[in-house]
Amino acid sequence: MTQSTLQTEKTDQLTELVTASRTAIDINPINLSGAIAQYVQDTRERANTWMSELAIPTRRDEDWRFTDLSGILQHQFEAPPLLPVEKLFIEQFILPEAENSRLVFINGVYADRCSNLTGIPDGVFVGSIAQLPAKYHGKLSQYLAKQPGHQEFFTALNTIGLNDVAIIWVGKNQIIEQPIHLLFIASPHGQPMLSQRRCLVIAESGSSVSFIEHSVTSEFGCPDAIASHPYLTNTVTEIYVEENATVNHVRVQRDGGAAFNISKTAVSQSKDSHYTSHCINLGAKLSRHNFDIYQNGAGTETNLQGLTMIGHRQTADTHSAVILQHPHGVANQLHKCIVDDYAHAIFNGQIYVGQKAQLTEAGQLNRNLLLSSKGRVDTKPQLEIIADNVKCAHGTTVSQLEDDQIFYLQSRGIDASTGRNLLIDAFAAEILQALPIHSIQQMLARCVSCRI
Repeated sequence: MTQSTLQTEKTDQLTELVTASRTAIDINPINLSGAIAQYVQDTRERANTWMSELAIPTRRDEDWRFTDLSGILQHQFEAPPLLPVEKLFIEQFILPEAENSRLVFINGVYADRCSNLTGIPDGVFVGSIAQLPAKYHGKLSQYLAKQPGHQEFFTALNTIGLNDVAIIWVGKNQIIEQPIHLLFIASPHGQPMLSQRRCLVIAESGSSVSFIEHSVTSEFGCPDAIASHPYLTNTVTEIYVEENATVNHVRVQRDGGAAFNISKTAVSQSKDSHYTSHCINLGAKLSRHNFDIYQNGAGTETNLQGLTMIGHRQTADTHSAVILQHPHGVANQLHKCIVDDYAHAIFNGQIYVGQKAQLTEAGQLNRNLLLSSKGRVDTKPQLEIIADNVKCAHGTTVSQLEDDQIFYLQSRGIDASTGRNLLIDAFAAEILQALPIHSIQQMLARCVSCRI
């Protein structure tokens, strides 16, 4: 294949993705009016301008050198239809703690009949962008599509098709005890589809909120089954944690086993704010999560915990960056990967401590457990320090189950297979037991047990 032919094919594939992104707006139009409608339209046009200068990432790009997107390029993705999802299917994902604070989106579009927001207190908005009260309209342009990184390829692709948006907006000094459940359902059909999701979370000063960003598929059976239909989900989540606010974010990715999941999470933290994230990646044939946190004020605290568990020929890539630019910041990250069969886990984590970020404490650890000699892990923890009065550390480990540990359990009357499972459970439990929502803990613990 000549270079000219290859370039033509890539151009055609880019055109198909942009066309599918735009077509989704026409298939499922959202009723917007006034200043919001104009702002959304202007934002789409800006993204379209950026896209004319962008190309689909390849392994020649440093940030993508371990992630092969050729599987995506083998499909011709179309805009998704709005398909009904059986209520029975929804019920299996209902969380008791968030039974009446649930917001459901199907193929990126708000599903009113599946949602239940009766438990949302006054002073808090949870819903679709089309339902946003008038008092927020003037402020929306300060937040939506304003995070750094909006000119990256997949983020720009999402913005070109900016349509419906899941919004959580917590007013000043509002303390929300009940978690909010954002359930994003991909409902694939015969033709590969592009499903784009957008989420905006704003916690104003002095507020506190917990939310679950939960990605699943409507296909029956195990959502991770490799026999599912191929589809591409492209998600952008923007989170603003304002002064002295607290946000707890649980992210669970269980897209179908033949799916492709590309996600961007961008978090902006103001002075004395607290952000905690629990990211669990189990599904999709290929997943990539770009996770950027910006500490934009002094005394800011960031805690990141993640667990990736993959098998078969799955690829899961986590690229994170924590940018500290102010004094007295705290950042802690622990990311674990369990890799079986021919699966491939990638971790690239950066913590950047700027010159003004004196008296900072930062720690990063990536631990990987290989269950198969055919599995692969590429890990690159990065710690870049410009300040001179800090306490920082980082590290990584890649290991298999120790024969001595299994032998010890056998000497206590536990057979080798059970002992192996206990060790894997214990490795995952450090992350799962830290989840703040008990029902999510139980759901994911059952999934881990099923896999091993």
